[in-house]
Amino acid sequence: MSVTHQLLAVFRVDKEISGLQSRLTASERFLTEQTRKLAEIGAQAESLNTQIRQLKASTANAEGESERIKGHIDELREKMNNSTSNKEYKALLSEVNNLKEQRSVFDEQAIEQLEKVDELGKQLEELEAAKTEREKMREVAENDRQQRADEIAGKLAELREKRERLVGDVPKNALVVYEELLESRGEDAMAPLEIIDRKRHEYVCSSSMMSVPVEVAASLIQGKLTLSPNDGCILYLTEEDEEALAGAFKK
Repeated sequence: MSVTHQLLAVFRVDKEISGLQSRLTASERFLTEQTRKLAEIGAQAESLNTQIRQLKASTANAEGESERIKGHIDELREKMNNSTSNKEYKALLSEVNNLKEQRSVFDEQAIEQLEKVDELGKQLEELEAAKTEREKMREVAENDRQQRADEIAGKLAELREKRERLVGDVPKNALVVYEELLESRGEDAMAPLEIIDRKRHEYVCSSSMMSVPVEVAASLIQGKLTLSPNDGCILYLTEEDEEALAGAFKK
């Protein structure tokens, strides 16, 4: 068996492995996306909770100031009731009115902040609902990922064992070239040589779809490791084309 045939056998196994793993990869990608979105919801919820805590603390401060001012107003009113002159009464009344204005500011702040707390609370409820739905989706994704992993585990193990046997027969230098191309080009690491016109010796690399010289076909017939002069992939012949060209080159 030529080195090209050996590599082609490995390549076909690698394509099967890649096909199986791509199904699992899609499930893992979906699971990762659900986990990411769930984390985003968690971060948003934490941000809302922080804002709510801060607003509640600020509201408590405003209400505390309002109560403090109210106490002072009550004290002043008591003094007004006991005032002995009109001048003293007016002075106390003026101070009470000023304090009322100050208290009104704190009351408005407290009301405004409580309204914001209610608004944020509604947003938090919506996030909690979204979180529940997303958790269900993630659970489905986890189950799907595990199911796919279980489905392909046996076949993958079989293919990897087969690959190990095959690569053991491939010359090391050829295997290095192949694995570098597999890493960089994936399923385009190898491509068949297409015969356009056998009599005129017209051939095309099916990877680049560009013509190649007759020497490339001759090299393949001789069983040599042959790279496309156009894009560097490893070329091979189908069994049918190999038989056809073998007869032609013998002639």
